[in-house]
Amino acid sequence: MNYELQVVFVPVSDVDRAKRFYGDLGWRPDADFAFDNGFRVVQFTPPGSDCSVQFGDRITAARPGSAQGLYLIVSDIDAARSELAAQGVEISEVFHAESPGAQFRPDGAAGRVDGPDLEDGSYRSFATFTDPDGNGWLLQEITTRLAGRIAGEATYSSAGDLAQALRRAAAAHGEHEQRALGGVYDENWPDWYARYMVAEATGAELPE
Repeated sequence: MNYELQVVFVPVSDVDRAKRFYGDLGWRPDADFAFDNGFRVVQFTPPGSDCSVQFGDRITAARPGSAQGLYLIVSDIDAARSELAAQGVEISEVFHAESPGAQFRPDGAAGRVDGPDLEDGSYRSFATFTDPDGNGWLLQEITTRLAGRIAGEATYSSAGDLAQALRRAAAAHGEHEQRALGGVYDENWPDWYARYMVAEATGAELPE
């Protein structure tokens, strides 16, 4: 049985203002249903996301602005930050966390160091912004997924991510040709690459 997280709630004080904000980000408007009893639900989905956000009237008792640390995963944090800034969003500079958890602290807090991760490490570069109510969003750059983080399928977040996976497969296949085939050219290398890349992405045992 799969349990798919498909919606998170964002508490807001002004539904129409929030609707304009998320619409201006370029997020897909999915629904705006209002009922006679005052209940109203609005739904938006970020580009490329399988999970949507909902807000509205009488939809949650949470205090407006109390949702914090909402992750948005991107493959290029500089490009994503520039895109949001061009849309009028007040967004922090790109930073990395010098100490664990610093990405959740306010701008200017100790432990947040200006600039992307010095080693361009996946999962390590961030930027933050808020909606008009102060709900906090956290951009995180992921260029290469940790093994086992993709269950049952291999997906790649960018062309660069795919290229790196191909390079790793090529290097491993070169060793395979020398070890198992005595240096003989392997005409079935695409099949071997495919098995290697799927196994690496899903955390399965790598082919030898």
